[in-house]
Amino acid sequence: MRVIKIHHPLNHQLVPDGPVVLAMGFFDGVHRGHQEVIGTAKKIAQERNLPLAVLTYDHAPGIVYHQYPDGFDYLSTTKRKLELLEELGVDLVYLVSFTSAYASLSPEDFVTDYLQAFHSQVVVAGFDHTYGTKDVATMERLPMYAAGRFEVVTVPKFTLSGQSGAKVGSRQIRQLIATGQVGAANTALGYRYQTSGLVVHGLARGRTLGFPTANIEAPQEELIPGIGVYAVEVKVGDRWYGGMASVGHNITFGKAAKLTVEIYLFDFKQMIYGEEVRVRWYQYLRGEEKFAGADELVAQMHHDETNARRVLADASRSDWPLE
Repeated sequence: MRVIKIHHPLNHQLVPDGPVVLAMGFFDGVHRGHQEVIGTAKKIAQERNLPLAVLTYDHAPGIVYHQYPDGFDYLSTTKRKLELLEELGVDLVYLVSFTSAYASLSPEDFVTDYLQAFHSQVVVAGFDHTYGTKDVATMERLPMYAAGRFEVVTVPKFTLSGQSGAKVGSRQIRQLIATGQVGAANTALGYRYQTSGLVVHGLARGRTLGFPTANIEAPQEELIPGIGVYAVEVKVGDRWYGGMASVGHNITFGKAAKLTVEIYLFDFKQMIYGEEVRVRWYQYLRGEEKFAGADELVAQMHHDETNARRVLADASRSDWPLE
């Protein structure tokens, strides 16, 4: 998959020759709704024997408009998003830096300066996608701006069965993850949620309890599941290891400390300080509790390990194509 980084104004020399089918969207998390958009574009590209291209952005467009005063937590970093797009069979990604100059483009200029300039034969996006001022830069109006220069395909709302018609969306998934509902989030994503991080030194308290943990320092912009204990897998090098993760403040041992992510890996003896790892979140096991002492905590951790091992043993990967 080729990735072309774009900064407005477009340098036309960067654009490959030849027509493409273009899917556009921010695609944070590349969830099942996004997969429906990209899958629709891929089917058209295959039917026409054309490359599948994606127009997406290197940061959330709303940041430019100061919509997130407390910061923005991503479901997928740019690196992770590109990996997921490649897994979906995308041939070419236009990764656009969403600047104020780019955001100020009129719909007509956006269509001419970008969609037409990319040699789009067909442009595909979700029903609620906008490419400028939301009242005028709508998918409903895009055929008017295209003026016959390319075809427009609008993908309808994607819902999950039993969800009362609610759209699968990144905002909903962020809320699920933030409240610990990773199982429901995984269903909406179409794969098990992943985070990344660096293994750093902690207080080594887990080692004295017989549960040595890897302390994970995650990128600040990446969304970490809510406080609690989870069944997880951790990728060290090229191998995934089962484990249980604690997201919390270690309240058993005094005043609330800063939020930490500590993971006990099953059947694992290596020293991995300084390693970049990935965490795959399977299921919430319980909330954070304050125990009377170390013995009570250790007993609960043995119980957590039993539960986490069972969850991982029962988990099936057959329904998760993006793993």
